[in-house]
Amino acid sequence: MTQATAAQPATSTNLEERLGGLLDQLSLEEKVLLLTGHDFWATEPLAKIGLRRILVSDGPSGVRGEVWDERSPSLNLPSATALGSSWDPSIARRYGNVAAVEARRKGVDVVLGPTINLHRSPLGGRHFECFSEDPVLTSSLAAAYVSGVQENGVGATPKHYIANDFETDRFTVDVQVDDRTLRELYLLAFEKAVTEAHAWLIMSSYNSINGATATENDLLETPLNSEWGFDGVVISDWTAVRSIESAKHSQDLVMPGPAGPWGDALVAAVRAGEVEESAIDRKVLRILGLAARVGALEGFEPVVAAPVQVEDGIAFVREAEAAGSVLVRNTGELPWSADTLTSVAVIGDNARHARTQGGGSATVLPEKIVTPIQGIRSALPNASISYSQGAVVQEGIAEFPLASMTNPSTGEPGALVRFLDADGVELFREDRLASALIWFGGDAPIERASVFEFSTTYLPDTTGEILLGFASVGNGRIFVDGELLHEENLASIGTDLGASFLAPPSSSVHVAVRDGEPIDITVEYDMTGPTVIDGVLGITIGIEPERSNPEQLIADAVAAAREADVAVVVVGTNAKVESEGYDRESLALPGRQDELVAAVAAVNPRTVVVVNSGSPVLMPWRNDVSAVLLTWFGGQEYGDALADILLGQVEPGGRLPTTWPIAEEDVPVLDVTPKDGVVRYDETIHIGYRAWLKAGTEPAYPFGHGLGYTTWELTDLTVDAATVTPETELTASVRVTNIGDRAGKQVVQMYASRADSAIDRPVKWLVGYAVVFAEAGETVVATADIPARSFADWQDGWHYEPGTFRLHAGTSVIDLPLGTTVEVVA
Repeated sequence: MTQATAAQPATSTNLEERLGGLLDQLSLEEKVLLLTGHDFWATEPLAKIGLRRILVSDGPSGVRGEVWDERSPSLNLPSATALGSSWDPSIARRYGNVAAVEARRKGVDVVLGPTINLHRSPLGGRHFECFSEDPVLTSSLAAAYVSGVQENGVGATPKHYIANDFETDRFTVDVQVDDRTLRELYLLAFEKAVTEAHAWLIMSSYNSINGATATENDLLETPLNSEWGFDGVVISDWTAVRSIESAKHSQDLVMPGPAGPWGDALVAAVRAGEVEESAIDRKVLRILGLAARVGALEGFEPVVAAPVQVEDGIAFVREAEAAGSVLVRNTGELPWSADTLTSVAVIGDNARHARTQGGGSATVLPEKIVTPIQGIRSALPNASISYSQGAVVQEGIAEFPLASMTNPSTGEPGALVRFLDADGVELFREDRLASALIWFGGDAPIERASVFEFSTTYLPDTTGEILLGFASVGNGRIFVDGELLHEENLASIGTDLGASFLAPPSSSVHVAVRDGEPIDITVEYDMTGPTVIDGVLGITIGIEPERSNPEQLIADAVAAAREADVAVVVVGTNAKVESEGYDRESLALPGRQDELVAAVAAVNPRTVVVVNSGSPVLMPWRNDVSAVLLTWFGGQEYGDALADILLGQVEPGGRLPTTWPIAEEDVPVLDVTPKDGVVRYDETIHIGYRAWLKAGTEPAYPFGHGLGYTTWELTDLTVDAATVTPETELTASVRVTNIGDRAGKQVVQMYASRADSAIDRPVKWLVGYAVVFAEAGETVVATADIPARSFADWQDGWHYEPGTFRLHAGTSVIDLPLGTTVEVVA
């Protein structure tokens, strides 16, 4: 190891020279070694120059860390759609701050987030993981998130660059999209995260764009480097780099490692003159620069030695969920007064089994979650609170509650997990606290073991039959009290390996149980057959839902609602509907939830529906209930935040970041299915509310819509200049008066239009917005800076059409009472 010198700030003017000195010490083989990960989550260390590994972790909505393990819990933040609904850069910045503190606690140097692809279609499987259908809103929140992460000394990684807006055939699909659409929509969403927040990394995506995969695409250089000034590391999505060709482009780091397409083959390509060594040097210097920033390089002070923006993460989760919850309908029902409620019927599968996050690589394991039924009961200790399932939402296997399991080895809550060789000899054992188990790396001998064995003593809380099962890809066996009851070999579903791993098929068997009488359960899984991903194992053991009497479930819920003062019906999606690896097949709520809501609303006029989904769903009953509250995936404090909103302790602060439709056939841009390996973005710049306005179709709830608990008056839209040139920035202001009887939040939105344009333009497009807060009776001024680029279109460069543009201000894309004009001079 090199002699440690007095550490100097990584931002010093001699940084490039000092990093160059380290580069000069490296052989070609050592340089290339640094360009592929050391393992699944870390970069290659090199003691010779004082370089330790850089640890990266999934974490758009929490930071999982190096292991996927319930014994190392993580803070579960609300989903990105909840953050997007806040429209609030200050919340986004604090969100980044909190994520970075979590990262530092877990020894993580780089957070693989935010995900800032656009909501092009509501069928997109990772819709919940992204902010909005609009690039201006997305870019604003993304820049704030990145700033929040990095000001606490952790690298942020905006992803997935670029046009990775759906999941179907994501590894192989070619997205055909014109340059103007790329520039004005999909690249614009990323731009501020680089030019203003100076992201330390960018993640390249799996898909191709106009014939070239993202890792082999000129878009990595232009505009990312050459125009935006990106000086960080382009890290690949996992296994996205497939050839030496990508080394000729501005792709810097291949993940995961240690195997990959570069390595010895890249060394040979450089020696053969097929790849310039200067290209290798640039990549290495960028990785060393990242190492210096995060404190992974001896002799270099990190940008931030310890987090400087620190707050109570659990309290923030609760606040952020309320700030992003959107009240789309309210007949005056909400907020309720705790003093006047004597009985509440809480109904819905998601009220007890809430979704606090979406599925896929973004998953984290919180220490605990507060469900809606728990939050409501805690907030109303003096009221009678009933619970009815109403309808089955869960699909597949649900893990056992920890309290129902006893580890046969320790006698403590949990399960015993063992890895055995072909002769049954134990290679490895763990005492676990969950029955949903995933290994990404770590010490478990996944590639050497022949059999995985899970054992627990399960204590039923019901009498009758349960569907005991497992979910994984491969051959499994279920033993109860030592007797083999079931064996099945489950095949992978579809072609996306990640989807098969993260949302695998399941198999179950009927088992008779009695309340309070324990049974011994052992599940064996053969590891000698084909696995989903080398070195990775995922399996869930638990109970599949019983679906034999759906009418009785609805009848029980109706009976409870009829007797209660009010009814809260929590509807939502499940992990088979919204997850990484596959797109949605329908916007309808799964199961018989629509029938449930209609039946409950028919007997209780004070029915409030809470929607627990990460993306739009159809709500045919929306006008028949007293209130509809969209809560997204609310993070681990979901139930407490929900109770806060229902009882008026806080206001629902969200505004829609995405249009919600009445019917699926109304959605103007819906298709996410490749045809002959291609998805064509033929709608060009008209996605989201732009496409809805162009089609002239009425949605259920428009972009920007959201109600609070007070009322507002907007007046006096003014601009600081009547003329806009390419070099100027416009500032627009609106007087906002809270004319209600309580404090509140308003989001003032500003859109532009050009009726007589020679250019194909949206009917209206968002150019700026401002979040304001005001006490009852108070007047505040909402001010937004509107860049000149807001009035430009891309024509092999930014083009400014001279003439008069109209500026609109209001509280949604269709509620814009104020207007003025500005003159654009080219």
